[in-house]
Amino acid sequence: MSEHFDVVIIGAGAAGLMCAAEAGKRNKRVLVVDHAKKPGRKILISGGGRCNFSNYDVSASNFICSNPHFVKSALSQYTNWDFISMVSKHGIEFEERDHGQLFCVDTAKDIVKMLLDECDPARVTFRYQVAVTDIQQAQPGFTLFANGMPISCDSLVVATGGLSMPKLGATPFGYQIAEQFGLEVVPTTAGLVPFTLHKQDKLDFSELSGIAIPAEITAENGTVFKEALLFTHRGLSGPAVLQISSYWRAGQKVTVNLVPEADISELLTQSRETHPNQSLKNVLAKVLPKRLIEVLMERKLFTDKPLKQLNHKEYEQIVEALEGWQVVPNGTEGYRTAEVTLGGVNTDHLSSKTMECKTIPGLYFIGEVMDVTGWLGGFNFCWCWSSGYVAGQNV
Repeated sequence: MSEHFDVVIIGAGAAGLMCAAEAGKRNKRVLVVDHAKKPGRKILISGGGRCNFSNYDVSASNFICSNPHFVKSALSQYTNWDFISMVSKHGIEFEERDHGQLFCVDTAKDIVKMLLDECDPARVTFRYQVAVTDIQQAQPGFTLFANGMPISCDSLVVATGGLSMPKLGATPFGYQIAEQFGLEVVPTTAGLVPFTLHKQDKLDFSELSGIAIPAEITAENGTVFKEALLFTHRGLSGPAVLQISSYWRAGQKVTVNLVPEADISELLTQSRETHPNQSLKNVLAKVLPKRLIEVLMERKLFTDKPLKQLNHKEYEQIVEALEGWQVVPNGTEGYRTAEVTLGGVNTDHLSSKTMECKTIPGLYFIGEVMDVTGWLGGFNFCWCWSSGYVAGQNV
């Protein structure tokens, strides 16, 4: 005889916990299963242990999806302000950082505890270190085996996440469930991830490891991000690089303005008028780290000489080299360090209002397992809260 629940949620991450809390409030009997030892593992390590749980400014334009309109309904049904209100209700202190990002003042554990506290213990059951196998559609609902024990349910919610951070136990299980039921999975790749460089570039720039500068990075499709760029032993990182990585494809170049806060042409012209004997290197050192200038010179992007010796063509080359530096990444660091997974269950199969599969009643997909990816800055959690909420209202 199998156990029966109104709702079974596979995955005790951000989206799964949100869905469980909302379904429980509607007096549904809910079972949450996860193969990990404890809930919310990605929440706990996010934001350096402080959890960038939301953002003050959230819109559909902050998300990447094959159907750019898909996210609008869920984001309007449960907004960033709704979640911020919940955080405040639980007395969790938070702070705003750059670009409206919101972080816990104390610890990400506060967010996990809040979500668990929102789950009615009389209604919501949690089971960890559970292997789910043999999921089958029944009439009505579904049957599955959890650690070999049969369970039946009316609604099945897949909240298994993506492939990023495999050390936390990420698996393709959610995609396998989708494909089992005939749903297309948009090809996946690592998102919000550092770039690696080709051998010579890596050799030249690795000595700059640890140096960060303001930058403006443009992808081949025209997407632009203006944030910090960080040189690493393996390549390029920092917020600007993580953001643009979600719009980059293998073999493409990115264009970097290394001096977005300065007008190089004006700087050179004025410096030449006042100090014509000053060296190019010393002038550029006013707006860039000297070591970076030396590396660019070693790569023969321009030559150090007194300003008065520079001709018009050389001026143009210097401006182009600094404001339009082009690099073709060798690749990315992959899922190992990626914050999110691009691609996932094709949203064309799902209702944007409920997250329910259009062709299989009672089957829902929420969170990162779907083909919805947010920008850096709390947006991926926003999607987990919104998609989890609307599924919880409809299971």
